[in-house]
Amino acid sequence: MQYHALSIAKHGGEVVIIGYNESDPHPDIVSNPNISIVPLHPHPALLQTSNKLLFTIYGPLKVLFQIACIWKCLAYTTKPSRWLLVQNPPSIPTLAVASLVCLLRQTRLIIDWHNFGYSILALKLGQTHPLVKMSTWYEKVFCKSASAHFCVTNAMASVLKKDFNLRTPVLPLHDRPASHFHPILDANTRTDFLTTLPETKGFHSSLKAGSVRVLVSSTSWTADEDFSVLIDALLRYSKLATTVQPHLPEVLAIITGKGPQKEMYLKKIAALEKSSKLQKVTIRTAWLSVPEYAQLLASASLGVSLHTSSSGVDLPMKVVDMFGAGLPVVGWDRFEAWPELVTEGVNGLGFGSSEELAEHLVDLFGENDKLESLRLGAQKESSRRWDDEWNPIAGSLIGLT
Repeated sequence: MQYHALSIAKHGGEVVIIGYNESDPHPDIVSNPNISIVPLHPHPALLQTSNKLLFTIYGPLKVLFQIACIWKCLAYTTKPSRWLLVQNPPSIPTLAVASLVCLLRQTRLIIDWHNFGYSILALKLGQTHPLVKMSTWYEKVFCKSASAHFCVTNAMASVLKKDFNLRTPVLPLHDRPASHFHPILDANTRTDFLTTLPETKGFHSSLKAGSVRVLVSSTSWTADEDFSVLIDALLRYSKLATTVQPHLPEVLAIITGKGPQKEMYLKKIAALEKSSKLQKVTIRTAWLSVPEYAQLLASASLGVSLHTSSSGVDLPMKVVDMFGAGLPVVGWDRFEAWPELVTEGVNGLGFGSSEELAEHLVDLFGENDKLESLRLGAQKESSRRWDDEWNPIAGSLIGLT
């Protein structure tokens, strides 16, 4: 959504961003005079629960709180606008409130589809749960109030047209990296940056000698990204590297992001380290600024995506950013839209189990040119940019290009 705002402002439009202020916005957002931010108040912490029974009680209360906050921002805090661009998910209650406000204010609604809200809810409650069925109905009904739709894959566009029976324009708008994600071609520059990070403490000499591989994964620590797959793969790698394949290099895995399951996995990692089961493998977590994260991707050896896709037709933005930085990727590929993003064996590799991921790590970190070949493919992919995608599709629809 921030990229949309920057593109609109770049072409002279005025933008008001409404959203949760949980992390720092892009520096260009803050400094742009055409962009203002209206923060949404987060719901009370007591309404957050992982218990399925309590969720059926707290969930509606949370929705009522969100309705009040979103309505206040859209109907009172902000002025009427020509367009309202809403990212989906979350669907409830955003789509309903946005539809009503647009009707009253004569504003045209655009939905920017990144996934389906009901498919994410199904991960928590199960496909047959009444709330999931209600969410499916809700999403299919209120999306019809939009004047147009953007979606991140061709596969998603097909679902929206066929299953949602949409008659308004459905325009695939593939995610592309922003300008701050770009390759660092000089190996020494990559190493110099890595040695500035606190997470690489103790590895400076190994980095300079080229005897350690830096693996990066960005995760939301949620159910749709099974982090245990990466842990199991690193355990397998560790066992091989300390027994039958001692030539394999050390691996420093830097994991970025925050989410509900983070503490659980950190305890599991600590227990594995204490029992000496992660030899030649070190896992560290980081929370970086946008520029630092972009440089980390450009300086690492390999990126890992654990995104499993609740709908089968969305794509992980993290892979887009990795390609923007020229970083080759290995990722979970057991969903329909994966080939729209990754060209197998050219800029990345797919896996469907921890065993497959471990095989890829051993193969790519071994003594061959496969990893460098994938890096060249990723660097070529980095030339595909956001403006090239946005201008002829979104810019044209809004009337700015």
